[in-house]
Amino acid sequence: MTKPTDLLTGNGARQLVQRMGEAAAGFLASLAPYQRRQAQFPFPAQEARTDWHFTPVARGGLPFANMERGQRRAAEKLIATGLSRTGYVTASTIVGLEMTLDFKEGWVWPDTGRDGGLYYVSIFGTPSASEAWGWRFEGHHISLNFTIVKGQIVAPTPTFFGANPAEMPLSAMASLRPLAGVEDLARQLIHALDEGQRAAVILAPAAPADVVTSNHRQVAEGQLHLGDTAIEDWRQAAGLAHQHIDALRYSSHPKGLAAAAMNPGQQEILQRLIAEYIHRMPDELAEIEAARLHQTGIEQVHFAWAGGIERRQGHYYRLQAPNFLVEYDNTQNDANHIHSVWRDPANDFGADILARHYAHEH
Repeated sequence: MTKPTDLLTGNGARQLVQRMGEAAAGFLASLAPYQRRQAQFPFPAQEARTDWHFTPVARGGLPFANMERGQRRAAEKLIATGLSRTGYVTASTIVGLEMTLDFKEGWVWPDTGRDGGLYYVSIFGTPSASEAWGWRFEGHHISLNFTIVKGQIVAPTPTFFGANPAEMPLSAMASLRPLAGVEDLARQLIHALDEGQRAAVILAPAAPADVVTSNHRQVAEGQLHLGDTAIEDWRQAAGLAHQHIDALRYSSHPKGLAAAAMNPGQQEILQRLIAEYIHRMPDELAEIEAARLHQTGIEQVHFAWAGGIERRQGHYYRLQAPNFLVEYDNTQNDANHIHSVWRDPANDFGADILARHYAHEH
């Protein structure tokens, strides 16, 4: 059986890193000096590189709005190296939704608000086959982060995709739902569980207002995205008990129901749900993640849920395994506003591997 570590150094992975490096170098070469100063940071630039956001805030990097068309196309070529074809289509749709959201909200946001030009590219270090470097593409509802060491992608996380509105009508017969798969398959799974299984899966009758690890630089015990005062206010407003709050907090000890306690049909739905996240990545990375999952065993993946189980009821779920964490939340705007993230609690931004790399180098 091929091991994930073999895949990391295989031809496909090496070619992917080469494409990324060439695209990043091409993007940098297209920039004027003042633009390059805005787009490029020294590696590791730890504070800037790990300061990630999925809300419409001021952020570092060079935005689309400050690029000429040729420069933006060079940026798009780089972004495409970090996604599968379907992932790129989804990301493009999310960027396009900014216009829809601006229209839906009545154009009330200031210049820093709903704008497809406010998506930023950042390069950390210099693309190299022998040195450490990385890059990020980020804006409202998207954050792609790649850390590369000696020609290997050591971390493609955090990877965040959101959508607001999550569903918008295209006609009387069709609607636009860029993240339909991660919503519908999870709901299909919760409905497929029997009463006893569902009791183990549901952590609380109300869902938190966002993914519990939020945009923290690293995943840590006890995270719940709100300060203590806000948590208590929300707990009382939602009619939750203190044990519900404790259950919702992130823990390295997985919560919910292990796939080992699911029947084959339920496990198949779970695998399809995980595949929706994996296959946002380039095929070479998706193959690595699928191999890691196979090596770990689907039985060790835990599924947890909070909130309602029907459409347009606020809901949250978590998928947790020894080497990945998925969070999904759809509570805002009458449960028509999705946040979803794939993280590696031990190695977001390459934290674990970079520490070992520098310890070895020095």
